[in-house]
Amino acid sequence: MLARPPVIDERPRVGNAIEAEGLIEAVSEALGALSHLVGEETALVKAGRLKDAMEREPRKSELAGIYMKGVEQIKLNAVALARFVPEKVKRLKAAHLAFQELIETNQAVLATARAVSESIVRDLAADANRPMKAAGYGPAATVGAGVFARPNAGPMVISKSL
Repeated sequence: MLARPPVIDERPRVGNAIEAEGLIEAVSEALGALSHLVGEETALVKAGRLKDAMEREPRKSELAGIYMKGVEQIKLNAVALARFVPEKVKRLKAAHLAFQELIETNQAVLATARAVSESIVRDLAADANRPMKAAGYGPAATVGAGVFARPNAGPMVISKSL
């Protein structure tokens, strides 16, 4: 993890190769840090360590904001960047495509974790709402009818205090 976030300069226009290279490097650095963090989050969610994964959210949001700001700067300066540092632009595009694949994997892992969590909560809710009285008592009781038809009905309890 980076000790300090990469700095995306506020100047909207790139005027020379040094500025172009600086912008590409800053955006690449932000993308690299963000990719690393998303990879960690994915691994933690896969391992079931959701709390640890959630602790990375503030830093992930910060890096995503820096990256998006950089992408906007790149869009504004696309012509100058293509003229001054075309190879670095190609590398950044390739890194961006790899990041998109990482995000797709991350989203699939998060969707799976969400589905499993919802299933567990749904099962717990169904168990909690299940009637807690014995099926053999009350107006709809069928005591004696079909007793031997259910071989796995469970143990029988006899009260000697009656």
